[in-house]
Order: sequence, then C-alpha cells, then structure tokens
Amino acid sequence: MYQDVVIAGFGGQGVIFAGKLLSMAGVRQEREVVYYPAYGAEMRGGTAHCTVIVSDRMIPSPIISHPASCIVMSLPAMDKFVPRLKDGGLAVVNTSLVPADGPRGGITVFGIPANNIAEEQGSNKAANMVILGAWAYLSNAVSLDNLVVSVAELLPPSKKAFLEINERSLREGWSFAASTH
Repeated sequence: MYQDVVIAGFGGQGVIFAGKLLSMAGVRQEREVVYYPAYGAEMRGGTAHCTVIVSDRMIPSPIISHPASCIVMSLPAMDKFVPRLKDGGLAVVNTSLVPADGPRGGITVFGIPANNIAEEQGSNKAANMVILGAWAYLSNAVSLDNLVVSVAELLPPSKKAFLEINERSLREGWSFAASTH
C-alpha cells in the first residue's frame, strides 16, 4: 500500500490540520508516513498545501513531482496542483467552492460539496474534515476509525467544543463517497 496526496487550498481552510490528521491516522495504523506542509507568509487567505505519504513500506523520498491524488479546496489549488497529477490520478474537489468539470483529461475527478455538508453538521469550517473523509474512503489509505480517534487527540483543548462536528464531518464525507462511488 502506497498513497500520496497533496492537500491544497488557502489559509484558514484547515489544509494543514487535515494533513496532520491524516498523518496521525497513518501512524496509528502502523504505516510509514511523510508529512510536508507549506504555506504562504500571509496565512489566512494565502495559499496553503501539504503533502502526505502513507505507505506500508519505507518511503524513499518526501518529494513528489507528480502526486497520485490531490484534495482541492480552492480554485487556485485546482489550477496549481491538478495539472501535476499522474495520469490515472484522483482529484477530490470541494464543489462548494470549485467547479469540478473537466480540469484535465486522464484523471478521475470526485466532486463533493464539502462546505455544504459541513454546514449541515454545524460549521462550514469542518469542510476539511468532510473532504478528508471522502478521500480516505476513496484511497483506502487509512480507516475512518483511525481518523476519528486521531482528531480527538489532535484538537487542542481550546477547540474541543468542535470535536463532535469534526467527527460527524469525517463520517459524512466517508459516507458521501461510499454512497456515490
């Protein structure tokens, strides 16, 4: 098993948090994990992305020129990262903010209205959890249970009030992917 993903959007969308959460879930499953965040100096509103690799074998390099998958949270992320996907790659796109129609040929595009689903769970700030849950189902890189347990560990004490919303949002993203894929 080897899965690599670029999670991309703008600052404030929880892109970095989603990458950390995926990494923790991978470690919980006793996988090899690489987590490599990058964000602009302006933070909120600026670009943000991270690369995560989850594997059952040693990971030779943290650098991925052509990722197998991408989680797209914003239009600039779509424009920047989807063209880099490998042929046959997967783009999981937040269709609440980004049109998922035809970014390029040779890849699979899975659209999910992450903000809308998160809002139904109580906060559109959990869109990152919705789309991560969908990607986790589609990639089979980590289990839903490990994501849910890891989010409880990763949330700082000041954010524990959002634990239930984050957990529900992960589950809803997973369920959406399972029911439409």
